[in-house]
Order: sequence, then C-alpha cells, then structure tokens
Amino acid sequence: MSTVREMLVELTGMTEFGGGEIADDANLSASGVDSGDLVRLVLLIEERTGVEVTAEDMDDLSSISDYERLIADRRAAEGAA
Repeated sequence: MSTVREMLVELTGMTEFGGGEIADDANLSASGVDSGDLVRLVLLIEERTGVEVTAEDMDDLSSISDYERLIADRRAAEGAA
C-alpha cells in the first residue's frame, strides 16, 4: 500500500483506500475526503516524509497519484541537490 493510501486510511478510517477500491487517479474530494482531511493529509506528509507541501501545491493536488508524484518529485530534487 502506498504511503498516501496508508495516511488516508489512518485519517478517514475509510478502508476503501487501503484495499484499492478507490483508484489512484480518483478525485479525493469526490471519494469522500473533506477539506479538513486534506489539510491533515498535508501535515502528515510533511511530518512523515519531510516533504514540504505549499498552498500553491495544494491547488494542483486532487488524487492519490498527485500526492505520490509530488512526494517522489520533491525527494528526487532533494537527492539531486
């Protein structure tokens, strides 16, 4: 299970994220994740991965894939620095 999926199960209690019933590219808001959960998700990502997520980033993040890609891209950029 992906890091973001694990966090979503923890935050929402929705096992559908853990079991893969919700696709990686599904819109999280349409999948039952509210704005408070999204803010808490960002805080967990920052705490557990060390990846900063800006307010501007959040405008472009709507799916599990988007969050996973952001984490991977930021980690790759840090590794290249």
